[in-house]
Amino acid sequence: MTLLEPHNLPFLIAFGALAVIALLQLTGVSEVVEGAGEFDAPDGLEVGGFGEALTTLLGLGRVPLLIWLAMLLFTFATVGVIGQAVLTGVLGAPLSAGWAALLAGAAALPLNGIAVRPLAAIMPQDETTAVGLDDLVRRDAEIQIGTARAGSPARAKVIDRHGQAHFVMVEPHDQTLELNAGDTVLLVRREGQTFFGVHYESPLLGLGT
Repeated sequence: MTLLEPHNLPFLIAFGALAVIALLQLTGVSEVVEGAGEFDAPDGLEVGGFGEALTTLLGLGRVPLLIWLAMLLFTFATVGVIGQAVLTGVLGAPLSAGWAALLAGAAALPLNGIAVRPLAAIMPQDETTAVGLDDLVRRDAEIQIGTARAGSPARAKVIDRHGQAHFVMVEPHDQTLELNAGDTVLLVRREGQTFFGVHYESPLLGLGT
């Protein structure tokens, strides 16, 4: 039995997706993807008991999401391929692709949660370097895409105190002004997911002139 047989198609796709994630990691694109996907929960919103138990069981939040997803894909594909081989040896035939994917997925989720724990133990920086949106206020940001106007924010990149990049939406603090791509602004406040910035030039830029 080979991976290319029809009943192993879901697991072949999973290995392919895993290869794509590995490529994203090697090229550095994953940092942009994760940065663009960072959102804080609304203020005052807490995960309930069932939701907290579920995320603990699955291992969510213990490691970066892309690493968690890569491990899940690997676990799913490995369990599926081994399971199909065992069933073929015992019963003489494998399960159909759909049933195999369903059973492998049910097994992979808790197994992945267990596998994530030792990895999280050697990655303490994921917890110690986490920052909230409020920690980005009073930091410099660079407008990346578009022109920021009142009521029409533009995408900006801001580096937190740990050197990690975040991508946020910024409007001008002075509603009569515009902030253009390439401008450096100081984030002075935020409302929800939107930050408000003041365009300025660092006094250090004038030294030596």
